Amino acid sequence: MRSLAASWILLVCGASIVAAETPAIISLAVEPAEIRLRHDDETVQLVVLATLADGSRRDVTREAKYAAKQPLIAVSPTGQISPQANGTTSLDVTVIDSASRKTLSATAPVTVADFDVPRSLHFATDILPLLTKHSCNAGGCHGKAIGQNGFKLSLFGFDPEFDHAAIVHESHGRRVSPAAPDDSLLLRKAAGGTTHGGGLRFTTDSSAYRTLRRWLVQGAAWGAENAPRETRLEVFPQQTTTSAATQQQLRVVAHYADGTSRDVTLLARYDTQQLDMLTVGGAGLIQTIGRVGEADVMIRYGDLVTTARFTLPLGPPLPDAAYAGFRPKNFIDELVLAKWKLLHVAPSGEATDAEFLRRAMLDTLGTLPTPDEIRAFLADPSAEKRDRLIDALLERPEYAHFWAQRWSEILRNRVAGDPAAKANTIAFTKWIHDSLAANKPYSQFVREILTASGKRADQPQMDWYRQAISNPVRVEDTAQAFLGMRVSCANCHNHPFENLSQTDYWRFAAFFARVGSVTYGQVNEITLNEKGVVKHPRSEQELSPQAFGGPEVEYVKGEDPRQKLADWLQSPENPYFARALVNRVWGHYLDVGLVDPVDDLRATNPPSNPELLNALAADFIAHQFDLKHLQRTIMKSRVYGLSSIPTESHLIGSNVIDKRHYSRHFSRRIGPYVLFDAISAATGSTPKFDDYADIKRAIELPNEKARSDFLDMFGRSGRDTPCECETSLAPNLSQVLYLLHSEELQRKIADKSGTVAKLIESGRPNAEIVEELFLRTFSRLPTTAERDDAVALIEKGADRKLVVEDLLWTLLNSNEFLFSH
Repeated sequence: MRSLAASWILLVCGASIVAAETPAIISLAVEPAEIRLRHDDETVQLVVLATLADGSRRDVTREAKYAAKQPLIAVSPTGQISPQANGTTSLDVTVIDSASRKTLSATAPVTVADFDVPRSLHFATDILPLLTKHSCNAGGCHGKAIGQNGFKLSLFGFDPEFDHAAIVHESHGRRVSPAAPDDSLLLRKAAGGTTHGGGLRFTTDSSAYRTLRRWLVQGAAWGAENAPRETRLEVFPQQTTTSAATQQQLRVVAHYADGTSRDVTLLARYDTQQLDMLTVGGAGLIQTIGRVGEADVMIRYGDLVTTARFTLPLGPPLPDAAYAGFRPKNFIDELVLAKWKLLHVAPSGEATDAEFLRRAMLDTLGTLPTPDEIRAFLADPSAEKRDRLIDALLERPEYAHFWAQRWSEILRNRVAGDPAAKANTIAFTKWIHDSLAANKPYSQFVREILTASGKRADQPQMDWYRQAISNPVRVEDTAQAFLGMRVSCANCHNHPFENLSQTDYWRFAAFFARVGSVTYGQVNEITLNEKGVVKHPRSEQELSPQAFGGPEVEYVKGEDPRQKLADWLQSPENPYFARALVNRVWGHYLDVGLVDPVDDLRATNPPSNPELLNALAADFIAHQFDLKHLQRTIMKSRVYGLSSIPTESHLIGSNVIDKRHYSRHFSRRIGPYVLFDAISAATGSTPKFDDYADIKRAIELPNEKARSDFLDMFGRSGRDTPCECETSLAPNLSQVLYLLHSEELQRKIADKSGTVAKLIESGRPNAEIVEELFLRTFSRLPTTAERDDAVALIEKGADRKLVVEDLLWTLLNSNEFLFSH
């Protein structure tokens, strides 16, 4: 990559980097283009965008000057418009361009209606969003399970009726005083008028105070029963590409079931997880702080959430020469390349053949290549050898063993505390293995698990229900394993970070309502009831089945509702199923999911490359959920074959800080089972597992109960949840001490029938012995310097075998062995 980087950096800056002049503004645009206001309490947030000479856009909302031709509105310096009287006017917006010193202008028509008609407030759509915005019903305040100081609200307002009763009627109505609204505890505590453990939430001159006071004056009523509820949130701009230090005003609009809409910029709540990249104010002003990359702002209003994305390129645009060494092979490469160009980042070079072989075998088979396989691959001159390798790997027997173990973890195939379940787990593992070996369509694989019933001897996959023993567990395991969604919080309340309600959760549970007895032991079967209902835990209402965002399903006598669930899963209209699987597989091969974590797909955790995620999902569906096709597509891309070595940090377009956009391959530690087998293969030792005498490789173990201090120490999953995060790849002191001082490892290295002993007995020259050890551990030949240094050490040693053992021990302790690069 260094030679490639050198070839284009000179094109960018020559001998020195010259700061570019700020482009001049050539036009202004105002959002909304036409302003409509109703009632005296409505406001509209303006967003003023300047188009620059280089084609980019910049927010100038707070630089602009505002003047109305008729005094029917008031405009704050921040671009907030409020009505003053009925009528029509126009708003002139002007900006002085600092580059050209010219004044640019734009005009927006304004209509004010019903100014003198007080708007009747509704508790659910006007008051609850205020409580959420100011964290009154957050988990650290009155929204936690036990409330705060005797006052409890539902978390983020998921139960409006409960909240209204708690505020208005609880404790003899002492919190509200419609006759003297300013004396109401609801206002006095939040505005700092009396002692409040939560501190000052808003001031007496704020819009929040005025709205709450107006609601109290109106009698603190619930509001009209037929009042329309919000159905979706719209944010402008949804996507912003900007410089590393700037600001952007957001405008948020709520759309309602009756077709109306309302500006809720001041009522919405804003949060971001990338606090090192940007800050967000309560009025929707985003301030970037210099860190480059991509960041998302979560916007909440009522039950709805959405996001706005900010892209901060790593530097100036790069010339075509920066990407000349990357020639796309498929749609993955094209879409990833487009993202690099947006971020102004250049990719690393191609991985060496040795690196690619080791990576592909570890990722696909969980197995290191043998020295003979390495030599043959390196000697093959064909330009198609990597593609042929991938095709061959997917047909090898190790593929099904390796992936059966991964799916056994996701599906919680575990013995746990039931020794009698050992036979069940073995049969379930074999069913998974055989399904993968036959390349069973993923949709069929999932259908056969979810709809299993009858005798376990006929359907080993019904063992999934041994862990998914109740409807809530079935909902949560199905969602996390097959939809990539973590929905457990919606069991009790609306999801705080997703457009998912408690009702949605229990409607999903209704698909399992007719699952009857799930018995084990002598019988081992699942039976189905003729009838079965699920009731909402709060309202006691009987619920019909409905998937997340899917159609409502009617119970039909003699039908298993789970079949309708399986139908919905594979429907092209399902926004989760295919995307969840391709994201999980992408995360496995590229180390970081397009949505990360891989099983946390939600509105407020958008993908780093949504176009790529959608394209992968569409391709997966078009090929009938073919898992091997998906893996071939990913592995045959240029992106998968990139080097893990970043470009040098001082270069323009360096990818050193890239953690999410795949401009280089991300190294990762080898997992516990694969590492165990890799050490066994490198040392030539044969492992033994208690109760599994016929199994010689860790990746073939059928459950989590094979006794192994090594696997426990290196983070194997206990299979307590369907989360891949249970397998820990984080290093710890015990692992370091094991590799440095373990008698078990020393016995493997010194095994009389192991690698070192055989090499010494073979009489091969020291240089060949060194090459053999490098091939068995690093899957590559040593460099000349590495070989010469190692040979010199062997020749100086008094005990040749002991020195060779020490060399192998050294290689096993290196990051190059412990990581996949």
